[in-house]
Amino acid sequence: MAKQIWKGGALLAPLPAVLITSGDMENSNIATVAWTGIVNTIPPKTYISLRKSRYSYEIIEKTGEFAINLTTAEMVKSVDYCGIYTGRKVDKFKKCNFTKEEASQIAAPIIGESPLALECRVVETQDLGTHVMILADILATNVDEKLLDKNGKMDLGKANLIAFAHGEYFALGKKLSGFGDSAKKKRKKK
Repeated sequence: MAKQIWKGGALLAPLPAVLITSGDMENSNIATVAWTGIVNTIPPKTYISLRKSRYSYEIIEKTGEFAINLTTAEMVKSVDYCGIYTGRKVDKFKKCNFTKEEASQIAAPIIGESPLALECRVVETQDLGTHVMILADILATNVDEKLLDKNGKMDLGKANLIAFAHGEYFALGKKLSGFGDSAKKKRKKK
């Protein structure tokens, strides 16, 4: 397969399109972030990268906490809106008709329409140039009960999650395989 060589750039895709909530139940903000991920299992740690100019960065720098709210196909227009407009001028919870819910471990609210929210406390920041990487402990995970089966096992496939790739949003599709399936021995048919 022929390939062209381009200069280095931010073309890793797909990325999760998440909504970051910060502040408290009275004064809060929502920001769209695609630069996020898990960096450690035990203890559970995550990161987000924000520009210093973002209103959410200012709030998180002050409070030291935030929530990562996963997003669904039904939320895509609001996800886009929250990435375009600043919370300095508009209440995004009201504008997007999101339900503001209390988190269990942090003052920042979570979004009721989000199927899963991670409550995070900042442990370190690193200025990387255009963005500041915010490393955080995951203190609690809020899971919509609709994603649980009768045994309490979570199925995120039911959530209709979205991803972001080079300026566009995509619905995540069908399950292709499970972790470890390539190493499982095939059962012999009798």
